[in-house]
Amino acid sequence: MSTEHITPLRQRMIEDMNARKLCAGTQTGHIRSCKRFASFLKRSLDTATAEDIRRFQLHLSETSASICNRNRIMTGLRFLFRVTLRRLDLAGEIYHIREPQKIPLVMSPDETRRLLAVASSFKVRVLLSLGYGCGLRAGEVVRLKVKHIDKAQKIIRIEQSKGRKDRHVMLSPETLDLLRQWWKARPPAYDARTPVEERWLFPGRKPGKPMTTRQLSRLFHEAADAAGIKKSVTLHALRHSFATHLLERGTDIRIIQALLGHDKLDTTARYTRVATGMIAAIVSPLDLLSQPRKKPKTSRKDQPPA
Repeated sequence: MSTEHITPLRQRMIEDMNARKLCAGTQTGHIRSCKRFASFLKRSLDTATAEDIRRFQLHLSETSASICNRNRIMTGLRFLFRVTLRRLDLAGEIYHIREPQKIPLVMSPDETRRLLAVASSFKVRVLLSLGYGCGLRAGEVVRLKVKHIDKAQKIIRIEQSKGRKDRHVMLSPETLDLLRQWWKARPPAYDARTPVEERWLFPGRKPGKPMTTRQLSRLFHEAADAAGIKKSVTLHALRHSFATHLLERGTDIRIIQALLGHDKLDTTARYTRVATGMIAAIVSPLDLLSQPRKKPKTSRKDQPPA
């Protein structure tokens, strides 16, 4: 992050975030939140009062900002007041709104099959196959390197993903075959001087950088449109579909939790609400009413004497 033309307050906040090992994306979000509050306040943030925070939160509620975005903005401000400015009284004025619990949108196996079939290129097919076949996030797909593919143990190592956590996911024969084909077709001119183990599987336009998640998202939406998928799905739906389809096939939910890298089982358990195969297989009590009632078996002790 550049330090040119940065106020002392922002520089101190950046130092506080670096000391706490906040990732670059989180730091950018916190800085953006503080800039938005400064634009509303029209003066330095270290002069803010409790009434200013109250008015800003009312302002956000009157705008079209989503609940998720409002909470994200206030999280950045809370860091500023609680950590950098040591104003616990002002940090206490910040509240978060409980977000509505929504069922994740998933694609059916047929929709997923169509999506992969209409991919605009073999590269796109491999990218989307990794997202669905391994349950990877967009950032995890584009940051894969050769060293992360462990053919001997049949796993893919995901290093320092969300929450700075490592995990393993399965490397299926189909996925390995796709990766081998892609490596042969991958243009070698991108990083010929880089050691093979350190090369990106999907290099970007900038030298030494992988492709961006924005580019991958655009490719997904193009494929979804071509496949005729009418749902408002995003790239993350591939990960949702991965978990849901495994659950429907009887995979233990704790194994799915490990594959997804969830800390809490409750996070993984939400897929039970969208596992339509499991839900459809449940016999309704209404159907049971039309079935003849089974008579209880009588034991020999209950039989009358001959």
